[in-house]
Amino acid sequence: MDTSNPLLRELPLPAFQDIRPEHVEPAIRELLTESRARIAQIEQIAAPTFQNFVEPLEDLQHRLARAWSPVGHLNGVMNSDALREQYNACLPLLSDYGTDIAQSEPLYRAYKTVKSLEGARLDTAQRMLVDHALRDFELAGVALDGAKKERFKAVMLELSSLGAKFEENVLDATNAFSHEVTDEKLLEGLNATILEQARERAVAAGKDGWLLGLDQPTYVAIVTDAKSPELRQAFYRAWSTRASDQGPTPARFDNTQVMEDLLRLRHETAQLLGFPNYAAYALATRMAKSVDEVLAFLRKLAVAARPAALRDLAELEEFAGRKLDAWDVTYYSERLQEERYSISQEELREYFALPRVLEGLFGVIERLFLVKIRMREGVAVWHADVRYYDIFDAQGTLIGGFYLDPYARPHKRSGAWMDDCVGRKDTASGSALPVAYLVLNALPGAAGKPALLTHDDVVTLFHEFGHGLHHMLTRVGYPSISGINGVSWDAVELPSQFMENYAWDPEVIAQLATHHETGAPLPAEKIQQLMRTRSFQAGLATLRQVEFALFDFRLHAEFDPARGGRVHEILAEVRKEVAVIRIPEWNRYPNNFGHIFAGGYAAGYYSYKWAEVLAADAFAAFKETGVFNPETAKRFLDSILSRGGSRDALEAFIEFRGRAPDITPLLQLHGIAA
Repeated sequence: MDTSNPLLRELPLPAFQDIRPEHVEPAIRELLTESRARIAQIEQIAAPTFQNFVEPLEDLQHRLARAWSPVGHLNGVMNSDALREQYNACLPLLSDYGTDIAQSEPLYRAYKTVKSLEGARLDTAQRMLVDHALRDFELAGVALDGAKKERFKAVMLELSSLGAKFEENVLDATNAFSHEVTDEKLLEGLNATILEQARERAVAAGKDGWLLGLDQPTYVAIVTDAKSPELRQAFYRAWSTRASDQGPTPARFDNTQVMEDLLRLRHETAQLLGFPNYAAYALATRMAKSVDEVLAFLRKLAVAARPAALRDLAELEEFAGRKLDAWDVTYYSERLQEERYSISQEELREYFALPRVLEGLFGVIERLFLVKIRMREGVAVWHADVRYYDIFDAQGTLIGGFYLDPYARPHKRSGAWMDDCVGRKDTASGSALPVAYLVLNALPGAAGKPALLTHDDVVTLFHEFGHGLHHMLTRVGYPSISGINGVSWDAVELPSQFMENYAWDPEVIAQLATHHETGAPLPAEKIQQLMRTRSFQAGLATLRQVEFALFDFRLHAEFDPARGGRVHEILAEVRKEVAVIRIPEWNRYPNNFGHIFAGGYAAGYYSYKWAEVLAADAFAAFKETGVFNPETAKRFLDSILSRGGSRDALEAFIEFRGRAPDITPLLQLHGIAA
């Protein structure tokens, strides 16, 4: 093992200060070579048991994941040409290795032997691990004949590369766009920090006026607050046409053919395994059990939300005094909200300084789950903005940790996410504590001032921390079913959406919200006004999510090789069925819809609404007993957060709630009549 390579050092945390692009491919090649040799030995075990067969495979998976995790992470948060080249060079190596393992008949037979001979003696987590492994072998084509197995392997390889290419095109198209403004009147309504940064960019580029980028905070600020409809339209168009034939950036970033290839190969994957389509294949590992069940769920939500959405749009257009274009909706929604509730996202920024918000968030977590969160100095990080935190249990024992990377910057992927840095492991070979990456794209603070968040940013932070809790509070010691691993994809958003409720709790808001200069608390009447905004325009918001989900699911359920992806045709049909806002013909949001084309949500975007039902119903249990009730919190921790993939998601929910999920609390939460 080359310990001069930082990716090969077995340290508690990655050596980010030492990792360079040139380390990536040599490290991954060395690890894969060693892993293949070890697997060849494991395949020869004459009498496989959980201890001598399953645990060593878990150890190998854990070791490879720990080396690759910082590489994939850096590719998202500190993207460069050199790193991208190395990252892409490794994707086929990893895909090839993963497919070889997943299609190994000796390993498959050994897992079957373990289940047959030891099944009755295994605990719940061990049995679930073995069952998951057998299922995944079958879904990876272990039973295919030679030619089909080779084709399956080739398809997996190509899908891996296409997903990375899709994401690169979106990032490159985003970075390639800038908009120069010389007339200050066009910037009216935008906050001072956005303007200051745009001015600095212009100076750096040797230009007069202001130079606006297409980073997420700038885009959101413009469509929400810019008084100029021309500026709103320009940015709406640039954002919604990224990586498309309609975009303002080079044609080489167009994702149209990438989408077609992804859909074709996914369909081929499903067909090779005997599924009628990719949607049916995807559901084999999910809480929902059939294509019809998902479609019925989404259409039920659409029917429930449509009357409210029509009312929402009508009141917006009455307020604006005209029909609204797509780039007007967010702006007038914010203005109506300000008038109706005397509150705005920009006004709230003054009260949501990031340090105070973090203090309040950590207080909520500590109160609910009896842990302590403390920042640790001296940990190697990838950027000066990043901080590291330890989590201790009630007895003071270290149980995990996380990195926080809060701000938008060039060469950082847009959006917010939690990812796995180190998974929890507790096997005969040793143990490891879970560590998470928590990534946001908030607007950095102006010089000498803290970052000021909108309340939407606060909700996003709570959401991602919910994922982090799922990862860090796990008690499962087998990496493949620890934390978020092995959890049904349509249930994995339950903890994150559950935690959003605390960002809306009046007691919590009172703790978070103090003026960043004066220290004055957010007035009680403002908190009540903010609370009332939660169901504001909820009909429109719900239909928008149903539109995304129905489009994604139909795209994967209805693919026909003879007709191609029919991306825009299906999208038009979905909009006709559920949408109430007029979307321009040139909108190309599928071309930058990374969730389904690069982010693991293929035929799975419905899971946001599915899990939102679970989360609203779970939080209703807390409201029945008190939102900080220790017994309810302990039951939630024991039944759901700590269990990882060691328990069936529906069984875990029923254990916590005492019954199957109910859609009613979600409709009530958003003021949508059932």
